[in-house]
Amino acid sequence: MPVLSLGGMRFQQSWSDLPPEAVEAESQDRLEATLRAAIAAGLHHIETARHYGTSERQLGWLLPRLPDPRRLLQTKVPPSADPAAFEADLRTSFERLGLTGEAGRVDLLAIHGLNTPELLDQTLRPGGCRDVARRWQEAGRIGHVGFSTHAPLPLILEAIESDQFDYINLHWYFIRQDNRPAIEAATAHDMGVFVISPTDKGGHLHNPSQRLCELCAPLHPIVFNDLFCLSAPGLHTISVGAAGPQDLALHLEAVALLPRAGELLPPILDRLEQARRQALGEAWLASWDRGLPAWEDTPGRINLPVLLWLHNLLEAWDLEAYGRARYGLLGQGGHWFPGENADALDGTVSEAELRAVLGASPWAAEIPERLRQLRQRLGGEAVKRLQVA
Repeated sequence: MPVLSLGGMRFQQSWSDLPPEAVEAESQDRLEATLRAAIAAGLHHIETARHYGTSERQLGWLLPRLPDPRRLLQTKVPPSADPAAFEADLRTSFERLGLTGEAGRVDLLAIHGLNTPELLDQTLRPGGCRDVARRWQEAGRIGHVGFSTHAPLPLILEAIESDQFDYINLHWYFIRQDNRPAIEAATAHDMGVFVISPTDKGGHLHNPSQRLCELCAPLHPIVFNDLFCLSAPGLHTISVGAAGPQDLALHLEAVALLPRAGELLPPILDRLEQARRQALGEAWLASWDRGLPAWEDTPGRINLPVLLWLHNLLEAWDLEAYGRARYGLLGQGGHWFPGENADALDGTVSEAELRAVLGASPWAAEIPERLRQLRQRLGGEAVKRLQVA
């Protein structure tokens, strides 16, 4: 497995699964250039998904024309309450990728989006989606079966401890390190660990704030974050979500600098931490997340842990573009981005109602005003998730 994987979320023409005749030559040419550059650079692992629009179809046309003897091909299919529906989706993925006939095979299949207990149950119960995947595995059409997830940590650990998966796709990068116990558990269970979207979900690093650029100098924030991830124990590969061949350059720079990570990272980490402490204060950082109710137990289903985390990112490092996108996704992304943003505060949810569930928080008096400030800077526009499974 190479340390960089070519992610297929951004290189497709459309998030709709268009008919073949609607795929434009320009889009296909750009993907071909991206794939050629990736092969030349050693990104032999390509990953896509059933619901990444035209991604599978466009890849399927190109893979025979651009052979790579070291290629590792991965797709992802969401679970279903009906195993037959899951198998139909799986069959469609193989067809889109051009893997027809008994010899058609993917090296890696992820059960996509094990984000809730219901979806995990649909996957693991007898006769469920994992059993379908196992049958395809036994027929030689799938190499290894893993899962991808945006779930809370306890559910991720439950999936790992089931011992039903060979690898995991999860979020872990500089701005979000709470899934570290999942990486350690995956290591203990001899699972591969694939980091999802370190550039986009890792802070919109393709469009970083001036503040972050200054703090990460002399490295670009993408290079810094890649080095941070690739230097961590237990990680095997990180995704490069390339829209075109030009998007590979900074990630390749990071790989070239890996031998110097021990020298380059500490001063940047020190500056980032100092900026965080100056902006937010020692007392807040020591206890901001203490006693926060889950979004399910909060009036208006306001997702306080996520919103206050966004507040921290905004105040410490000016991650406004990322914060605005993430704020807008709350309430719009189903089980991928659960809970609501702070728009309901002072409307359908009063401050008194909110403070009533904050009794265990040492910051109960301050949190409502911090939410108002966050809403003022980030609110005003709902963001629809590009793909909901």
